[in-house]
Amino acid sequence: MTRMRVVLLLAVALVAAGCRDDPAEAEVERFRAAAERLAAAADAAGTTTVSGSDGWFFLASELRHVAAGRFWGADAVRASQVRDPERADPLPAILDFQQQLDAAGIELLLVPVPPKAVIHADALGAATVPPAPSRRLDPDHQAFYALLRERGVDVLDLTDSFLGSRNHAEGPLYCRQDSHWSGVGCTLAAAAVAARVRDRPWYAELPRARFSASWFSAEISGDLLIDRPGAVQPERVRLRRVVQPVEGGRPLAVSPDRGSPIVLLGDSHNLVFHAGGDMHTTRAGLPDQLALELGVAVDVVAVRGSGATSARLTLRRRARADPGYWTGKRIVIWCFAAREFTEGDAWDPVPVLD
Repeated sequence: MTRMRVVLLLAVALVAAGCRDDPAEAEVERFRAAAERLAAAADAAGTTTVSGSDGWFFLASELRHVAAGRFWGADAVRASQVRDPERADPLPAILDFQQQLDAAGIELLLVPVPPKAVIHADALGAATVPPAPSRRLDPDHQAFYALLRERGVDVLDLTDSFLGSRNHAEGPLYCRQDSHWSGVGCTLAAAAVAARVRDRPWYAELPRARFSASWFSAEISGDLLIDRPGAVQPERVRLRRVVQPVEGGRPLAVSPDRGSPIVLLGDSHNLVFHAGGDMHTTRAGLPDQLALELGVAVDVVAVRGSGATSARLTLRRRARADPGYWTGKRIVIWCFAAREFTEGDAWDPVPVLD
C-alpha cells in the first residue's frame, strides 16, 4: 500500500469519525440558531415573549441566553447584556461570594434553574429540534459548572434529572404561560436540594418539625402573557400545598425563619407559588417544599428582579440590619434562573459579611 493511499484512508476514517459526532453537534447548533432567530424576531416586534407550539410561551431573554454560547472569561462581554467588562463575567462574582462564605465557615450550594427552552425544547416549534434531543442542548452550562466545581463551588445541576422527568405524572416541569418552573419542577428541585443538605454532618443535629402536603389544581395567568391580556385562557397547573399541622387546630402556612441555619437566596423562582400576589399563590413554592423535605423552615432572601447582584445586595442589607444574623448559619442555597449568567443586572462582587 502506498504512502498516499494510507494518508487518504486515514483522512476518510477521520472524516467518518467526525460525521458520527456531527448529528449531535448539529442539533445543538440548530437549537441555538433557532433560539437566536426567535429572540431577534421578538425584539423586532417589541415583545418580551415568544409563542411556541401547543400553548407554550418562552421568555425572549432566555432564548438569547441559550443562543449566546460561552459566557464567561473573555467571552463575557460579547455574550452578556451588560457591556461593562468589569461587571459582565459571572465567574469572579460567584468565586468572591464563595470565598466570603468559606471564610465564615458557611457553605454555598449554587442551584441554577435550567432554562425552560432546554428542558422543553420541542415546545419551541417543530423546526427547532427533534422531539427527543439526542443530547443536552446546553454544553456551555456544563462546561461552566465543571469550572466552578474545579474552583471549589458546589453546583447542583438539575438539568439531567429534569430532562428525565419531562413526562411527570403531575404535568410538565415549567408553566406553559409563565417564565418560572411549575409546581412539579419546584418539588423536584426541592427534593434534589434537600438530598444535598441531608448529606451535611450538621443536618443531623438540627431540630426538625413535621409538615404535611397534598396536591391540588389551580388556574394561573402567567407573566409571559403580559402583552397578550385576555388573548389566552388561564393555564391549569398542579401544585403541592405544604402546611404545618397543629394539634386540635387549623394547619399553619410555613413561615420563613430568619434564624434558620439554611438561607435560600436568589430570584423569583424562590417566590413563585410561595409569596402570593403576582407569584400566583402561597404554600406551594420552593421554600415550602424545602421545609417539607428537610423538616426545617428556611430563611428566604429572594427578589423579583435579578438573582445575580440584586439578591446579594438584599442579603447584605438584611445582615447589616441584624448584627447577629450570620450566627448559626450553615449553608446558603443560591437559586436563580440560569439565564441570569448573561441576562442579569450585573455581576458585581458584593461584601455580604462585612
